[in-house]
Amino acid sequence: MCGIAGFWDARATTKNPESVLRSMANAIRHRGPDDFGLWHDPVAGLGFAHQRLSIQDLSELGHQPMKSPSGRYTIIFNGEVYNFLSLRAELESSGYKFYGHSDTEVILALFEQKGVKEALKAMVGMFAIALWDNFEKKLYLMRDRFGEKPLYYGVSQGVLLFSSELKAIRAHPCFNNDIDKDVLSTYLRFNYVPTPYCIYKGFRKAVPGTYIVFKGDNFLEPECIDYWSVVDDANSPRDSFSGDDHRAIEKLEQVLLDTISDKMIADVPLGAFLSGGVDSSTIVALMQKQSSRKVRTFSIGFHEDEYNEAQFAKEVASYLNTEHTELYVTPEMAQSIIPELPLIYDEPFADVSQIPTYIVSQLARQHVTVALSGDGGDELFGGYTRYSWATSIWRAMRNIPLPARLAAQSLISGVSVERWNSIADALSPLTPARFKQSHPGDKLHKLAGVLGSKNHFDVYHYLVSQCKKPDSLVAGGCELSTVLNESGVWGALSDFSEQMMLMDQLSYLRDDILTKVDRAAMAVSLETRVPFLDHRVTQFAWRLPAALKVRDGKGKWILRQVLYRHVPEQLIERPKTGFGVPIAEWLRKDLRDWAESLLSHAALAAPGCWNVDAVREKWKEHVTGKRNWWYEMWGVLMFQAWRFSIDDSFASSSKEYGREVETNA
Repeated sequence: MCGIAGFWDARATTKNPESVLRSMANAIRHRGPDDFGLWHDPVAGLGFAHQRLSIQDLSELGHQPMKSPSGRYTIIFNGEVYNFLSLRAELESSGYKFYGHSDTEVILALFEQKGVKEALKAMVGMFAIALWDNFEKKLYLMRDRFGEKPLYYGVSQGVLLFSSELKAIRAHPCFNNDIDKDVLSTYLRFNYVPTPYCIYKGFRKAVPGTYIVFKGDNFLEPECIDYWSVVDDANSPRDSFSGDDHRAIEKLEQVLLDTISDKMIADVPLGAFLSGGVDSSTIVALMQKQSSRKVRTFSIGFHEDEYNEAQFAKEVASYLNTEHTELYVTPEMAQSIIPELPLIYDEPFADVSQIPTYIVSQLARQHVTVALSGDGGDELFGGYTRYSWATSIWRAMRNIPLPARLAAQSLISGVSVERWNSIADALSPLTPARFKQSHPGDKLHKLAGVLGSKNHFDVYHYLVSQCKKPDSLVAGGCELSTVLNESGVWGALSDFSEQMMLMDQLSYLRDDILTKVDRAAMAVSLETRVPFLDHRVTQFAWRLPAALKVRDGKGKWILRQVLYRHVPEQLIERPKTGFGVPIAEWLRKDLRDWAESLLSHAALAAPGCWNVDAVREKWKEHVTGKRNWWYEMWGVLMFQAWRFSIDDSFASSSKEYGREVETNA
C-alpha cells in the first residue's frame, strides 16, 4: 500500500519540479512512510512521486517509481495485485526475467507484454496506477474495479495534477482551491462526494474499472476506457450457475477460501477486523481455517449498550481461537478524534462511523501492518434492512393511486413534527411498549416523504438521502445527477432488492464505505484488504438467484450458511447494532461548543457557500430537541471543519472563527 502523486506540465511552468514533487509526496507520507522516490522527465514536463508502505519485497528491488527494462514504461503504483505470483510464472514461462519479487515489477512486465487493457483484465487486486509510455508519449491513470484505492485528477492553470489524495494536489503551486457549489449540494444529499465528482472545480475522481489516457497537451478531453463493469456482471444470465442450495453454499465457500488465501500473502504482520457480525466473522473463520497460527483480530467496544458489539466479537474470537485484542472507547476518546477528521478525509466526508473506524485502525496498527475487512458483504448478499423494508413498503403502496398517497402525504406533513410528538406523548400511557418510537414526528414525516414516491426507484433514492433538500442549504448550489439517477443501469434486473444492491455497489459502497476505510487506515499507515470485493467473488454472487441472498425477509442467507459451518449460529444471530456513535446527543451536549463555533453566522458566511439562515434554523431545531437534524448538521459541520482546517485563503475568516471559538468556550 502506498501513495502516488504527480503532474504533467507540458509548458514547463512548474519551477523547481523535483522540490514540488517532494512536497506533494510529503503531504501523503502517511500512506507510505517506509520509502520515498521521485522521477522527473524535463523534456515531457512529467513528474512522478511515490511514498511506499512496504508489504511485498521489502528490498530496494521494490522501489518506485520503477522503469521497465526496455525503458518504455515508468510506473507508480498504490495497492496490491494478489495474483502476481501466477502472473509472474506465466511471464517467466515465456522467457521474461525478473530481478526482484514485488508485484510492481510483475504488472510493469504485464503492461509491456499484453498492453494496458489486457493487463488490467488479468490483474486481481486493488490499485491506483500512473503509467508513462515514453514511446507514445501517453500518460495512463488507472483505478481498480470497485474503487478500493483512491485516485484524483484535474487540470489547474494548464497543469495536469493527480494523486491518491487531494493533500498532494493542493501542494502543487498551480492548484486552485475553488469550491464547486453544485458538488457541495450533491455531497449534502449523501454525506459523501459521489464519483466522478470532486469538491474542487476542475477535478474529478477516476471511475472504478476504467483507465484514462492523456496525450500531448490535450488534458481537458482525455479518453476514458472501461475494462470492467459490475453492471455487466449484474446483468449476466442467472442460468450460468446450476445447482441446488447445498452446491451453491459449497461453491461460495471455496471461492471465498481462494480469495482470502490470496489476501493473506504478505511479508509483514497481518490480522483482521472483527465485529462479531456475519461478514467479518466469515472472513476471520476462513482465515483461521487456512492459518497454522492464531489469526490476530481486533475490535472496539462502547460502554453504551446500543452501540456495543465488542462482547459478541470476543465470543466469536474465543470460539475460533484467534489472538484477540479489544479496546473500549470512551466518549472523550471518540470526541478527541473529531478535530483530526478533516485532515484524514481531505475531502468533505460525513459518515460518523469514520470515528470508530479510525480508532480500530489505530488499534490494529499497533500490532500488524495489514488487516482484512468484511466490507462489501451487505451489498453483495443483501444484508441491509432497507432492502427488505423498501421492498415491503413499495409492495404495500404501489397499488394505491398516487393522488391518494399524495393526499396522505399532505395530511401527515401538514401536522408539525412537534404536534405529532405531543400526540404521541399524550397517547404514550395507552401505547404498547413495542410500538413506542423515539422522535415519532420525524419518522412520520419521513414516511410522508416515501408516500410521494412515483416508483420504487424513488423509494430507494429517498431512503439513501441524508439531506432531502440540499439546494435549500447551499447558496447558489444545484444538485448534480449521479448514478442513482440512472435507473437504466438496472438492465435485466427485475428484483427490487437486487436493483438496490447494484446501486449501492455503484455508489454507497465505493464512495462511502471504501473511502471511510481507506482514509482511516492509511492515516495510520495500515493496509486494508477487502476479500468480498475480489471480482471473482462478486461475479459469483451475481450469478446466484436472488432467493439465495434474501430469503424469508432475511439478508445474506447463503453467506450465513457458509459461516455456520465454522461458528455456531447462536453466536451470530442477534439484532445488529451498527458501527456508530451517539452523535445526535453529543451535538446537543459534549460537542455543542465545537459545533456552535463552526455554525455561527460568521463561520457559515466565511466560505460563501451557505444559506446561513436556513442552516442556523435547522441547527437551532436540533439543539433544542425540536427536530432531529443530526444527519444534515454533521454534513455541514464536516465541510466547515474541513474548509477551515486546510484552506489558507481563509486565514482572515479563521481569525473571526477563532474569536468565536474562544467566546463559545
